[in-house]
Amino acid sequence: MRQAALGAATSLLLDEGIAAVTFERVARLAGVSKTTLYKWWPSAAAIAVDGYFAVSAPQLELSDSGDIATDLRAQLGQFVDLMTRSVAGPAVRGLIAAAQSDDDVRLAFVVHYVHPRREIGGAALRRAQSRGQLSTKIDVQVLIDQLWGACYYRLMTEPDLVTATYLDALVDQALNGVAAAR
Repeated sequence: MRQAALGAATSLLLDEGIAAVTFERVARLAGVSKTTLYKWWPSAAAIAVDGYFAVSAPQLELSDSGDIATDLRAQLGQFVDLMTRSVAGPAVRGLIAAAQSDDDVRLAFVVHYVHPRREIGGAALRRAQSRGQLSTKIDVQVLIDQLWGACYYRLMTEPDLVTATYLDALVDQALNGVAAAR
């Protein structure tokens, strides 16, 4: 039943956007009661984000090749492809837009999407620190903001500028710094 509800919510989100995901519609499509949905999720936004994460998670894995720069380039490329070349891109943009004025959507997005994604990125960066590829003095969460935040910003404002060349420069500057040689 839970998978059916997630599937229904995800279909509604991807096909019609966040406004279409209501407990009434999800319950009807999944063949479950609204009471059951309320036991599993605090809001329709939570089930929508949970469904989105379930669909996008496999495409957003951060592989471990042993080289953090290679892994970051690959993952950021997958993220950009997801956002620009799949039906999931407009859905996440809609979630982000809705989160600006709806605290339920914002909280669900943070809990069910942002925090799990940050944990995955953080684990990869800490592995790179343990291998000596990154300084142990860096703030891993700030590096996540630098990399993915830059992508989100560009995707929201000028998506045509998010190219492989841009991603290479983003990773190079984040990992190698921008200070002048002394």
